[in-house]
Amino acid sequence: MTDFNQSPKLQLLPAIDVAGGKAVRLTQGKAGTETSFGSPIDAAEDWVRQGAEWIHLVDLDAAFGRGDNRAVIKKVIKAVKGRVQVELSGGIRDEATLEAALATGVKRINLGTAALENPEWTASVIAEYGDQIAVGLDVRGTTLAARGWTQEGGDLWQVLDRLEAAGCSRYVVTDVTKDGTLQGPNLQLLEQVADRVDKPVVASGGISSLDDIAALRELVPHGVEGAIVGKALYAGAFTLVAALDVAGQ
Repeated sequence: MTDFNQSPKLQLLPAIDVAGGKAVRLTQGKAGTETSFGSPIDAAEDWVRQGAEWIHLVDLDAAFGRGDNRAVIKKVIKAVKGRVQVELSGGIRDEATLEAALATGVKRINLGTAALENPEWTASVIAEYGDQIAVGLDVRGTTLAARGWTQEGGDLWQVLDRLEAAGCSRYVVTDVTKDGTLQGPNLQLLEQVADRVDKPVVASGGISSLDDIAALRELVPHGVEGAIVGKALYAGAFTLVAALDVAGQ
């Protein structure tokens, strides 16, 4: 058995979900299950202080199509610029929202619903922006969820094959049934996706313990590059410092 400390590191992305100008967490991605954790800027500063290299920033109101938090998100990005990389997600569905998102100076954009509903546009965006674009795949079983998880978005494997053909550089895979439940990630699903595609996979949803992070780290040789951690951090299940240590960062 290889020495755990010598195994490849897992990139951790602490999440900040923004709704109504506040940092919140949802249960299973459902609108109306928000629990508020205060200022998104304070949350970002806290993650940076604890050693984060990345932050996963989500505009929940934009994702659910009920307004946006652009002004607050710009402030968060400005506050941490140069100290941490930011991945931005939520409501990026067309040229205007994509350009506005890229103009904030974030390192990476997550496309969600658009990648399911508008394949041609998604392929052109991937061709133009390459590594700046990740595609978020929100999964129930092997069926994708769209529009803030309120609609079905097609078969996971068919969509993956299409995105691979388009040259997608990274996939963020969320098991919707696990997200915000602290029941552990869907390791089998992540391994299946990582083995199916040539590009890196970022895991999202369900992480509840340092053991979960250790288990995800064991999938790094399969192609799982990183993991988004949200509720467990806010609920105090473990600290980001401890999580980063287990992840090898």
